[in-house]
Order: sequence, then structure tokens, then C-alpha cells
Amino acid sequence: MIKLYHEASADCSRLVTRRYSTSFSSAIRMLHKDLRAPICNIYGFVRVADEIVDSFHEHDKHSLLEEFKRDTNEAIDRGISVNPVLHSFQRTVNQYNINRSLIDAFFKSMEMDLSRKAYDEDGYREYIYGSAEVVGLMCLYVFL
Repeated sequence: MIKLYHEASADCSRLVTRRYSTSFSSAIRMLHKDLRAPICNIYGFVRVADEIVDSFHEHDKHSLLEEFKRDTNEAIDRGISVNPVLHSFQRTVNQYNINRSLIDAFFKSMEMDLSRKAYDEDGYREYIYGSAEVVGLMCLYVFL
């Protein structure tokens, strides 16, 4: 039965990817079939975190992001999550040995998004690295 949960979790990440980015979703379809699910798993994860920061205005975004971060780390450590998007993401992280420092940098940028609006040059570079570059670097673990 766990195979069914793995598949359903990957389906959730694929749906998040399709719903939030038609262009990225279309680009993923150009990849080899074996690469599509792990890339959707990464995108689904970053999309949910970004959604917490950008859209959950009537909720305590700081607490929600902290909970999502904690749940992400626990999922990776345990090798399972009851959150389907986190489950599919942790499977990709663990299968491809994605460096946790990339995930930490991503969360740091999401946290920056919650509090700071103007950056100096170093802050801007740190923010761009964590919010964009690390996503590409995580995908490189899958590609290589």
C-alpha cells in the first residue's frame, strides 16, 4: 500500500505544479519521463512554501512557515510525511541526496520575505540565492 501513497503524493506535487505554473509544467513535460516526477516534487514543495509567504494573509504566516520548515526536516529525517507534498519532496531529497544546505537557504529566503522588504546588495544576493538559485541547484541533483 505504501506504493499507492508514493504515487498519490507525487500526483499532488504534479497537480500543484500544473495549477501554479503552466509554463514550468509545460517545460517539465519536455524532460525524460524519469525526471518529471522528481522535478514536480521539488517545485510542489517550493510552491507551497512560497504560497504560505505570499498568500496566507489572514493567518500567522511566521508560525505556518516555521511549522512547514519543521515538518520538512522531520519528513526528510524520517523518510515519510503525512503531508503528500512533503512526502514526495522528501523522497526526492533522499533519493538524489539533495544537500540540506540548499533547503536551509530556501527557508531563510522565505523568512526574509516575511520581514524585510528592502535589501542592500548582499541581502539581495542572499535572497535571490535562496529563493531562486537553490531551486535550480536542487534540480541539478536530479539531472546529474
